[in-house]
Amino acid sequence: MSSGPSPWKRKKKKIGRFGATLALVGVVWRKVGQGGDYFRDYPSGTGDKPGTSIPLFAMSDEKHTADLESQTAASASTIAPPNNTHLETEKLETASLASSADYDHEEVEAMDAGHQTDLKMAKTQSHGLIKTASEAGTLKRTETKSSRITRVLSRIATTKEKLEPTLIPEQNLDEGIVGWEGQEDPNMPLNFKDGKKFMLLFLISAITFISPLASSMFAPGVSFMNKEFHNTSTILSAFCVSVFVLGYAVGPLLLSPLSEIYGRRPVLACANVTFVLWQIGCALAPNLTALIIFRFFAGVGGSACITIGGGVIADLFRPEQRGFASAIFSLGPLFGPVIGPITGGFIAQRAGWRWVFWVLLIASGVVSCGIECFNKETNHRVLIRRKTEALRISLSRPELRSVYDSAGPPLPPRTVLFNGFMRPLKMLTMTVITPLMSLYMAVVYGLLYLLFTTITGVFQKQYLWDPEITGLAYLGVGIGFFSGVAVVARISDTTVVRMTKANNGVPEPEMRLPACVFFACFIPISFFWYGWTAYKQVHWIVPIIGLIPFGFGMMGVFIPIQTYMIDAFPEYAASAVAALTASRSVFAAVLPLAAPAMYDTLGLGWGNSLLGFIALALIPVPALIFKYGKVIRTKYPVKL
Repeated sequence: MSSGPSPWKRKKKKIGRFGATLALVGVVWRKVGQGGDYFRDYPSGTGDKPGTSIPLFAMSDEKHTADLESQTAASASTIAPPNNTHLETEKLETASLASSADYDHEEVEAMDAGHQTDLKMAKTQSHGLIKTASEAGTLKRTETKSSRITRVLSRIATTKEKLEPTLIPEQNLDEGIVGWEGQEDPNMPLNFKDGKKFMLLFLISAITFISPLASSMFAPGVSFMNKEFHNTSTILSAFCVSVFVLGYAVGPLLLSPLSEIYGRRPVLACANVTFVLWQIGCALAPNLTALIIFRFFAGVGGSACITIGGGVIADLFRPEQRGFASAIFSLGPLFGPVIGPITGGFIAQRAGWRWVFWVLLIASGVVSCGIECFNKETNHRVLIRRKTEALRISLSRPELRSVYDSAGPPLPPRTVLFNGFMRPLKMLTMTVITPLMSLYMAVVYGLLYLLFTTITGVFQKQYLWDPEITGLAYLGVGIGFFSGVAVVARISDTTVVRMTKANNGVPEPEMRLPACVFFACFIPISFFWYGWTAYKQVHWIVPIIGLIPFGFGMMGVFIPIQTYMIDAFPEYAASAVAALTASRSVFAAVLPLAAPAMYDTLGLGWGNSLLGFIALALIPVPALIFKYGKVIRTKYPVKL
């Protein structure tokens, strides 16, 4: 007879342990999904020391207790006889409280206000989730999609409310100042409804996707273009692709100040028309020179959405919301160049390289029409300036002035245009923060376009791929982008809220940068991995997988840096983004031109290793700005 337990009993014991582990993981995952942490801090003023933490598992059981209490109250009031309502509720409350007796009630009361709000919301929502099945005599808990979405949005709103709202300059006609009609003025873009805010964000994000898409969509068709125009220069072939991005360097310097004078909407509309019309020129180009010129002007028009988009985010969203908004907006500049070669390869192979531009014409035309129909002006200064001009006429008070011009009389448009043109240059030359961040982003962005202009040739030469399918090699970068934006959108605003609370409720732009160093470490990994596996002609899936860390790391660098610049210069967000865009576009246009000579001299292995070492050397840049950025901004201010 066997002395130990039977195999079936041992198996049941293992299954029980495994089930308990899954239940524990489920509790943690639900809490993380709600934007919580493994620990929450006690608020200052409690009996415990500030910074003392409550374990997540304690809070999960406490919330479970509150849910049971609310369900009991709802079920008792629905199906129990009136004279037994109080008795049944009291019994069930006692049973539910016994399940979490290890945690003291005083700890629940000591939780931060945000968690207390979650408890109250859970109690309120549970009444709408419990229904009575009278015929069967049982309770049935139902949950609709709308209630689920409402609960998620409520949790997000609760998190955002932990920061003090941004003060809005108000109107005072007695002193001759025109401003907003109070802190809740519905005409103030910061007070727009969330649906309207995200509609405007999606509109500009759509054209911001089409424009970078055009920058790389032509890359797989270069070989067909070379045959038609009898071009044998690899430098001209690469420049024909990258010259579009050179237009990104010139356009922001002009379009950014124009948006400060005339508003975001008219400048964006005119630039979109320019971008659309130059696609016709590219499709009908008679020679290589004409194609390069047309591509450049198309890039100038296509740069408006990228430049003005940063200003729109600053106009619509408060600091604690800009991380998520920037993550959505950044999908276009990063995903567009990845998807472009995939679609461009099939179009160029099946219909010819000129049809790449006809497809871009159709897509950009449709999106531009949608923007023209639904877009709204969001520039705070322009809106109040228009309001001031209207009140001067209607009230016959020519002395009225905008609250944004209260320091003195408004400047003439020529001066505003000149100052706006010089402002990005001042940011790049007279500050320390902007050139360092611009340099880092420019190098990373230049490396991205170096990959875009060379991946096609590498896979055609090393793996004998047809032009039709070479665009699929960009999927590695795309997967990295998708993973990166998911993580950044998750942690960016949450990190700012947590650090702001630790900083006595005072937000700082540098709070966007802690994760940058972590993400930056992934960028050099890709170049060593991709370069040597492609050089050794390892199976094609290996170098494609090697590009995933680059996309992941670049998204984690791109979004926080752009959001940091918007937060650091909120009044001149468009100019700050223009400085970033201009500098990175120069690198994106020039760096790919060096790729053919570099690979011919060093080969794929050591050539990409050189790029990896450059990316490795620049990792400390965001760490230095995070540590000393505030000191530099306050000690060396620049008049813009």
